Amino acid sequence: MATDETPGNDNRRKELPAEVPSAPVEPADDAAPVQGEQQPLKGRQRLVEALWPPRVTRPQLIVALLLFVLGLGLAIQVRSNNDSSALRGARQEDLVRILDELDDRTQRLEDEKQRLEDQRTGLENSSDQAEEARKQTVEKERQLGILAGTVAAQGPGITLTIDDKKGSVEADMLLDAIQELRAAGAEAIQINDVRVVASTYLSDTDGGGVRVDGRKVGKPYRFKVIGKPQDLEPALNIPGGVVQTLEKEQATVTVARAEKIVVDALRPAKRPDYARSSSQ
Repeated sequence: MATDETPGNDNRRKELPAEVPSAPVEPADDAAPVQGEQQPLKGRQRLVEALWPPRVTRPQLIVALLLFVLGLGLAIQVRSNNDSSALRGARQEDLVRILDELDDRTQRLEDEKQRLEDQRTGLENSSDQAEEARKQTVEKERQLGILAGTVAAQGPGITLTIDDKKGSVEADMLLDAIQELRAAGAEAIQINDVRVVASTYLSDTDGGGVRVDGRKVGKPYRFKVIGKPQDLEPALNIPGGVVQTLEKEQATVTVARAEKIVVDALRPAKRPDYARSSSQ
């Protein structure tokens, strides 16, 4: 076996150290991305990109519009149903009284129908039809005179007094009172010294107050009404009716029944300029 006799060598065999396997190098979390390499998106980023900008198709837009219109219609219907019942919070006795008033109106119409039928029967069966027709004509003239305000009238009824110290009562409130009284069967109405007829109109004055047919009426406003007191008074006192509306305006309202009311304010009978009876 040959040996290395070169000077400086220690005649000992030198061996290389064993190879030590190196540990795998893990990439750092904060390592900078390689330029040009697309990084994967996170979950939140994918959600944002999926929702914005919104991708709306034409069918989806039409369906959304129809749903909006349907919801708006349902909301309007529910609100109208809630507002249509003004008596929802009324007491039981008030509702009973209103029903009685409606029954009384129906009965008055039935009585008027029966009266007209009796007149027709009397004319058909009377031996002296001319005399019977004259009597009915006179009675009809008297009734029309009361309605037209050309003759005085008296009978049972009520007095309605409205004391407006604050000056907050307006013409439309008095007009509501007139319409409510007529609906309850009022046959003759007088406000202070002005007779109320079918052509009566009311208006507000500049300095406060109300004019009836162009004539200013002073305060308090006094209504003299002929009719059935049992129908007239409840009609004014229904929940949300005339009396409550006026009291909200801080006016003092008094309703009193009477066995005899005299309506003596008269209006001149005017001959129409153009209208003529069709029987002429």
